[in-house]
Amino acid sequence: MATLSYTGITSLDGYLADADGNFDWAVPDDEVHAFINDLERPVGTYLFGRRMYEVMTFWETAHTLADPPPVIRDFTGIWRAADKVVFSTSLETTSTARTRIERSFDPEAVRRLKATAAREIGVGGANLAGQAIAAGLVDEIRMFLAPVVVGGGTRFLDGVRLNLDLLDERRFGNGMVYLRYRAEARA
Repeated sequence: MATLSYTGITSLDGYLADADGNFDWAVPDDEVHAFINDLERPVGTYLFGRRMYEVMTFWETAHTLADPPPVIRDFTGIWRAADKVVFSTSLETTSTARTRIERSFDPEAVRRLKATAAREIGVGGANLAGQAIAAGLVDEIRMFLAPVVVGGGTRFLDGVRLNLDLLDERRFGNGMVYLRYRAEARA
Protein backbone atom coordinates (compact mmCIF):
# COMPACT_ATOMS: atom_id res chain seq x y z
CA MET A 1 0.00 0.00 0.00
CA ALA A 2 1.32 3.42 -0.96
CA THR A 3 2.02 6.05 1.68
CA LEU A 4 -0.04 9.24 1.44
CA SER A 5 1.73 12.28 2.88
CA TYR A 6 0.81 15.91 3.47
CA THR A 7 3.82 18.23 3.25
CA GLY A 8 4.01 21.99 3.64
CA ILE A 9 6.12 24.95 4.66
CA THR A 10 4.42 26.81 7.49
CA SER A 11 5.00 29.76 9.73
CA LEU A 12 5.84 28.96 13.33
CA ASP A 13 2.21 29.72 14.20
CA GLY A 14 0.98 27.16 11.66
CA TYR A 15 0.01 29.10 8.51
CA LEU A 16 0.72 28.19 4.88
CA ALA A 17 -0.06 31.73 3.74
CA ASP A 18 -0.62 34.92 5.69
CA ALA A 19 -3.90 36.86 5.92
CA ASP A 20 -3.15 38.56 2.57
CA GLY A 21 -2.45 35.22 0.87
CA ASN A 22 1.31 35.82 0.75
CA PHE A 23 3.81 33.05 1.35
CA ASP A 24 7.03 34.73 0.18
CA TRP A 25 8.37 34.19 3.70
CA ALA A 26 8.24 30.42 3.00
CA VAL A 27 10.60 30.33 0.02
CA PRO A 28 13.19 27.65 0.84
CA ASP A 29 16.89 28.23 0.35
CA ASP A 30 18.91 25.72 -1.70
CA GLU A 31 19.65 23.47 1.30
CA VAL A 32 15.98 23.14 2.25
CA HIS A 33 14.87 22.91 -1.39
CA ALA A 34 17.28 20.03 -2.07
CA PHE A 35 15.96 18.22 1.02
CA ILE A 36 12.36 18.76 -0.15
CA ASN A 37 13.28 17.46 -3.60
CA ASP A 38 14.59 14.25 -2.04
CA LEU A 39 11.39 13.90 0.00
CA GLU A 40 9.20 14.42 -3.06
CA ARG A 41 11.21 12.26 -5.48
CA PRO A 42 9.30 9.03 -4.57
CA VAL A 43 5.88 10.67 -5.18
CA GLY A 44 4.12 9.25 -8.22
CA THR A 45 0.79 11.05 -7.81
CA TYR A 46 -0.16 14.41 -6.34
CA LEU A 47 -3.69 15.21 -5.15
CA PHE A 48 -4.42 18.94 -5.18
CA GLY A 49 -7.21 21.34 -4.47
CA ARG A 50 -7.71 23.95 -7.19
CA ARG A 51 -5.86 26.81 -5.49
CA MET A 52 -2.82 24.72 -4.63
CA TYR A 53 -2.75 23.29 -8.14
CA GLU A 54 -2.80 26.80 -9.61
CA VAL A 55 0.18 27.77 -7.43
CA MET A 56 2.06 24.59 -8.35
CA THR A 57 1.61 25.00 -12.13
CA PHE A 58 4.70 27.24 -11.98
CA TRP A 59 6.74 24.03 -11.90
CA GLU A 60 5.55 22.91 -15.32
CA THR A 61 7.86 25.42 -16.99
CA ALA A 62 10.23 26.53 -14.20
CA HIS A 63 13.11 24.80 -15.98
CA THR A 64 12.77 27.35 -18.82
CA LEU A 65 13.65 30.30 -16.58
CA ALA A 66 16.91 32.05 -17.44
CA ASP A 67 19.64 29.98 -15.76
CA PRO A 68 17.52 28.25 -13.07
CA PRO A 69 19.44 26.86 -10.08
CA PRO A 70 19.95 23.08 -9.97
CA VAL A 71 17.30 22.66 -7.22
CA ILE A 72 14.71 24.33 -9.46
CA ARG A 73 15.58 22.14 -12.45
CA ASP A 74 15.50 19.07 -10.19
CA PHE A 75 12.06 19.81 -8.74
CA THR A 76 10.69 20.63 -12.19
CA GLY A 77 11.66 17.12 -13.27
CA ILE A 78 10.00 15.62 -10.18
CA TRP A 79 6.83 17.63 -10.85
CA ARG A 80 6.66 16.77 -14.55
CA ALA A 81 7.19 13.04 -13.90
CA ALA A 82 4.28 12.78 -11.44
CA ASP A 83 0.59 12.33 -12.16
CA LYS A 84 -1.66 15.09 -10.83
CA VAL A 85 -5.31 14.89 -9.76
CA VAL A 86 -7.06 18.22 -9.15
CA PHE A 87 -10.25 18.17 -7.10
CA SER A 88 -12.31 21.13 -8.27
CA THR A 89 -15.89 21.97 -9.14
CA SER A 90 -14.85 25.13 -10.99
CA LEU A 91 -11.65 24.33 -12.92
CA GLU A 92 -12.50 23.82 -16.60
CA THR A 93 -9.15 22.63 -17.96
CA THR A 94 -5.65 21.92 -16.73
CA SER A 95 -2.48 23.57 -17.96
CA THR A 96 -0.06 20.79 -17.02
CA ALA A 97 0.76 17.38 -18.42
CA ARG A 98 -0.28 14.16 -16.68
CA THR A 99 -3.18 15.96 -14.97
CA ARG A 100 -6.86 15.15 -14.61
CA ILE A 101 -9.76 16.88 -12.87
CA GLU A 102 -12.11 15.18 -10.41
CA ARG A 103 -15.24 17.12 -9.49
CA SER A 104 -15.47 15.83 -5.91
CA PHE A 105 -13.22 14.23 -3.33
CA ASP A 106 -14.07 10.54 -3.02
CA PRO A 107 -12.28 8.95 -0.03
CA GLU A 108 -12.98 5.44 -1.34
CA ALA A 109 -11.38 6.23 -4.70
CA VAL A 110 -8.29 7.54 -2.88
CA ARG A 111 -8.25 4.37 -0.74
CA ARG A 112 -8.25 2.30 -3.93
CA LEU A 113 -5.45 4.45 -5.34
CA LYS A 114 -3.39 3.89 -2.18
CA ALA A 115 -3.97 0.15 -2.44
CA THR A 116 -2.78 -0.05 -6.05
CA ALA A 117 -0.20 2.75 -6.43
CA ALA A 118 3.39 1.66 -6.96
CA ARG A 119 4.75 4.99 -5.68
CA GLU A 120 3.97 7.43 -2.86
CA ILE A 121 1.04 9.84 -3.01
CA GLY A 122 1.23 13.47 -1.91
CA VAL A 123 -1.71 15.69 -1.01
CA GLY A 124 -1.49 19.48 -1.31
CA GLY A 125 -3.84 22.22 -0.23
CA ALA A 126 -5.08 22.70 3.32
CA ASN A 127 -8.75 22.08 2.55
CA LEU A 128 -8.17 18.89 0.57
CA ALA A 129 -5.59 17.65 3.07
CA GLY A 130 -8.11 18.26 5.87
CA GLN A 131 -10.66 16.10 4.05
CA ALA A 132 -8.07 13.37 3.50
CA ILE A 133 -7.00 13.51 7.16
CA ALA A 134 -10.63 13.37 8.35
CA ALA A 135 -11.17 10.29 6.14
CA GLY A 136 -8.15 8.58 7.75
CA LEU A 137 -6.16 8.54 4.49
CA VAL A 138 -3.07 10.52 5.45
CA ASP A 139 -0.21 8.38 6.75
CA GLU A 140 2.40 11.09 7.30
CA ILE A 141 2.44 14.81 7.97
CA ARG A 142 5.65 16.63 7.03
CA MET A 143 6.10 20.22 8.14
CA PHE A 144 8.84 22.71 7.47
CA LEU A 145 8.55 25.41 10.12
CA ALA A 146 9.80 28.77 8.89
CA PRO A 147 11.25 31.16 11.49
CA VAL A 148 8.40 33.65 11.15
CA VAL A 149 5.07 34.35 12.85
CA VAL A 150 2.40 35.74 10.52
CA GLY A 151 -0.57 35.99 12.89
CA GLY A 152 -3.29 34.63 10.60
CA GLY A 153 -4.15 33.29 7.18
CA THR A 154 -4.54 29.79 5.77
CA ARG A 155 -3.84 27.20 8.44
CA PHE A 156 -1.75 24.14 7.58
CA LEU A 157 -4.00 22.00 9.80
CA ASP A 158 -7.48 23.19 10.59
CA GLY A 159 -10.51 21.38 11.97
CA VAL A 160 -8.79 18.02 12.42
CA ARG A 161 -7.68 16.15 15.49
CA LEU A 162 -4.87 13.59 15.32
CA ASN A 163 -2.45 11.79 17.52
CA LEU A 164 0.99 12.02 15.96
CA ASP A 165 4.15 9.97 16.36
CA LEU A 166 7.39 11.88 15.63
CA LEU A 167 9.45 9.98 13.05
CA ASP A 168 12.11 12.51 12.06
CA GLU A 169 13.33 16.03 12.65
CA ARG A 170 16.05 18.22 11.19
CA ARG A 171 17.31 21.77 11.64
CA PHE A 172 18.55 23.83 8.69
CA GLY A 173 21.04 26.68 8.53
CA ASN A 174 18.34 29.21 7.57
CA GLY A 175 16.42 28.55 10.80
CA MET A 176 13.79 26.23 9.29
CA VAL A 177 12.95 23.03 11.13
CA TYR A 178 11.61 19.86 9.48
CA LEU A 179 9.21 17.64 11.42
CA ARG A 180 7.88 14.32 10.10
CA TYR A 181 5.01 12.60 11.89
CA ARG A 182 3.08 9.38 11.42
CA ALA A 183 -0.65 10.01 11.76
CA GLU A 184 -2.03 7.72 14.44
CA ALA A 185 -5.63 6.72 15.02
CA ARG A 186 -7.94 9.70 15.32
CA ALA A 187 -8.59 10.85 18.89
